[in-house]
Amino acid sequence: MDPRLWHKVAALSGVAALGLGTYGAHGFKPKTPLTKRFLCLKFKVWHTASLYHLVHTAALVAVPVTNHPHIFGGLLTTGILAFSGTCYAVAYLEDRKYSKVAPFGGFAFIAAWASLLF
Repeated sequence: MDPRLWHKVAALSGVAALGLGTYGAHGFKPKTPLTKRFLCLKFKVWHTASLYHLVHTAALVAVPVTNHPHIFGGLLTTGILAFSGTCYAVAYLEDRKYSKVAPFGGFAFIAAWASLLF
């Protein structure tokens, strides 16, 4: 597989990160009318998802120049899907049961960055 394929993955992820970030900032309206504190928490979860998504998307651009591009890229993509995807789902669906997957995404992010050591 051509390591430059990761640039296309980065492009798709970047479009999604910016689209979801924009939605979170301007269009996201939680369905359940709850206290301001809880409402603020949902926006914070969405913001965290968006931030991690965008930062790790930027890292995807560098995947082709790493020693093990498919490991680094695969782990970053897994982290984006598992961590950010879970956070988006928790905030949007207003259901914390989906949060069980987020730690696996966090470990994937850590493993991705650690893979650069080798």
